[in-house]
Order: sequence, then structure tokens, then C-alpha cells
Amino acid sequence: MRKKELALKVIERLKEAYPDADCTLDYDDAWKLLVSVRLAAQCTDARVNEIVPLLYDRYPTIEALAAADPEAIEEIVRPCGLGRSKARDISACMRMLMTEYAGRVPDDFDELLRLPGVGRKSANLVMGDVFGKPAIVTDTHCIRLTNRIGLVKNEKDPKLPEKDPKKVEMQLWKIIPEEEGNSFCHRLVIHGREVCTARTKPYCDRCCLNDLCRTAGTY
Repeated sequence: MRKKELALKVIERLKEAYPDADCTLDYDDAWKLLVSVRLAAQCTDARVNEIVPLLYDRYPTIEALAAADPEAIEEIVRPCGLGRSKARDISACMRMLMTEYAGRVPDDFDELLRLPGVGRKSANLVMGDVFGKPAIVTDTHCIRLTNRIGLVKNEKDPKLPEKDPKKVEMQLWKIIPEEEGNSFCHRLVIHGREVCTARTKPYCDRCCLNDLCRTAGTY
């Protein structure tokens, strides 16, 4: 089966299994999603969702957060881990939004990448979830599952998984329809948490992709 054909089958199976998949970070504005996705690095979305209301109670706008002292931000976001670097990035990002983008989050991928603390994963998430543009978010679930299923491969050593997020993203752009990319990645997150897990043996016996997966039952 060709990869593009396999990808379409995987997309349809995941749609049936998780019809209402969406971003699990809570936000009601583009800048808040930027903050949350930065805090989510090496932290669960659930913990981030607990912490950000405390941050926004004290700093309810981009202007307020941009004017805040990074140490004060760190005091609030410390439970998310890596508090100092995350606070520094959030502070610098909000200041840049104020000084260069008139307090608005840009809807251009390359412009998003200019913002402190924003990488390809974050930029794709904002592009897809906020602006409804084509996006592929290569988080840990996406990388793990697409390797296991056989949608991507390590071209230098096929016996090893491809762990480089950008390389995984570029391979997926070739086989995933643009209009499906964002929701496909959200469904991978749910499937990766509930079935094709990382910290335990995958539950291949109840996986909707069992007959399509390259590595099903090999763990």
C-alpha cells in the first residue's frame, strides 16, 4: 500500500474513532494559545490549563503581560516546569507583539517563527487552530505514531524512527491533504494518549489502526 493511500485510510479510521477531536489547551484568543503552547513544553496540557487562569487574572491582556516583570511571570508559571526560560520567552513574545505587530498575533507562518519561544510546532498549532490554515503539528504523539504506523521513515537508517520534528512534518505534507492536517494531528494526540501509548505497552488489541499499522503487535 502506498503511503498516501495508507494516510487516507488512517485519517478515516481516526475520524470515526475521534470525531470531535480538538486542541486540549484552553484559550479564547490567539495570544493565549501562544502562551499555553509555550508552557506545555515538557508539561501536560491539563496542568497548563490549571495555571493559565492564575496568570490571566493578574495579567489579562497582551499589554499587561508585556509590561510584567519576567520574575513575576515565573512565580506563577513555575508549576509547569522550566519556569525561568518559559517566563522569559512569554515576556519577550508579548513585548514583540506589542512593538512590531500592534498587539495582534500574525497569521503568517514565517512571522510567527520570529516570535521568541515559537517554533514550528507552535506556529502550526496557531495557524491551524486560530486561523484555519493548513497545518501539521509534529508533537511527540504525532512523531511516535506516524513512525509506528509507517507513514514516515528515517531515510538515513530505516531501522530507526525519524525523530526530527521538521523532517516528520515535511514527509507528512507529501501525503496528508492540506485540509486534514490540523485535525489529523489532534486525533493522533488523543489516540497516542489512550491507545498507542508511549510509557506503557500500546493497546494494539483495541486499536482502530491495528490492521494498517506497520508495528502492530510487535511490542
